[in-house]
Amino acid sequence: MVTRRCRAVLSFSALTLCLCLAKLEPTTAAPPEQRSKKTKSAPAPTPTPSATPSSAATPAPAEPSISKPRPEYQLPVGQTYVYGAVWRVFNAGSATLRMEQAGPEVRVVGTADAAGTAAVLYHVRDRYESFIDPTTFCSRSLSKHIEEGLRRIETGITFDYAKSKAVLEQKNLVKKDSKHEEHNLAGCVTDLLSALYYVASLPLETGSTYRFPLNDGGETLTVNIHVEAREQLKTPAGTFDTVRVQPETPTGLLKDRGRIWIWYSDDAARIPVQARAHMYWGTLTLTLQRIDRR
Repeated sequence: MVTRRCRAVLSFSALTLCLCLAKLEPTTAAPPEQRSKKTKSAPAPTPTPSATPSSAATPAPAEPSISKPRPEYQLPVGQTYVYGAVWRVFNAGSATLRMEQAGPEVRVVGTADAAGTAAVLYHVRDRYESFIDPTTFCSRSLSKHIEEGLRRIETGITFDYAKSKAVLEQKNLVKKDSKHEEHNLAGCVTDLLSALYYVASLPLETGSTYRFPLNDGGETLTVNIHVEAREQLKTPAGTFDTVRVQPETPTGLLKDRGRIWIWYSDDAARIPVQARAHMYWGTLTLTLQRIDRR
């Protein structure tokens, strides 16, 4: 029983690191409790950005697209965010996010590693790498190296905008099999890593909902970001005024099983300070420990 729970927790630590927005579906669970010095309440956001008069026909929502970042937002090139993961009161491991220049593109690298007793019960060592066009925020590619328990999987996703295709190549290193998939793209998309920074580039006005496309090698999904409230959080990296957002998608692999919240610093930098998941097996929290700049 302990091993099964640990496996679920540590697998999700990697998903949380990579903002696996497309795999989460909201439930009726209450928002997370906060020990904050100040909280500004906000009206509950709705999945649609605006209301229309009852006498008028409701138009179909516009297709989600990638918007230009706020003028004051600068990509945190050369910065590494280091997080500690806690399941209930137990240390579950660590995670990192780093952005660096890679020629005309930027590269984002994310890692997740189990630690302590959790690592003994269930091995986790995951690495994700994304390449982004900084002028458009379009994702160019995403690669994943997954080590979770006995699983060993290598995945590569290429976004070919000239051919309007998302191309997935995946190898199972244990079963010695592979698969190739191609899916249509309607336009520019984010991936699991670049989405974290794309959300940071948005205005994030309290009570608003923002929509954008995300692709993880399959069909493109629409992510809705609901901006819920502004709060102050104390972390090992310092005390931050933050804005809390809740992502969801109309479909998800974890439907009716949990919710996720992300706290960004409420300033021009919009640092992802904390992420929390309420799942059927418990609550997992990733909290910023420090920022390495080099």
